[in-house]
Amino acid sequence: MKQEPHGPRSARLRQRKFHLLHRFPIPPDLLPGTLTRSFTRCGNPRCHCAHEKGHEAWTLTFMVKGRRRVERIPRDWVEEVEQRVSAGREFQDAVREVLAANAELLILARQQRKKKR
Repeated sequence: MKQEPHGPRSARLRQRKFHLLHRFPIPPDLLPGTLTRSFTRCGNPRCHCAHEKGHEAWTLTFMVKGRRRVERIPRDWVEEVEQRVSAGREFQDAVREVLAANAELLILARQQRKKKR
């Protein structure tokens, strides 16, 4: 694309894009996926889980090279992992918004090129 699109819409898109790029440098400790709490039963008939809710278990589910991974998370890690997963989700949302802005800028440039001819 030789010529950048112009006008108020393209200016807003570029401004939002650069704001996001500035706000979200790639942090080294982001995590992908979903943190989930579930309850399991150990199978011991005398354990409280046989009659109550069960033992709390936390898992992190994420994709690596197109394959789903599920990893157990120790209870004392849950708060930190939850924050890192949330930050990862915010980062991914920002990247998607930047990519969408780039696509819209490309479309605007093409439309403005057609109008000049």
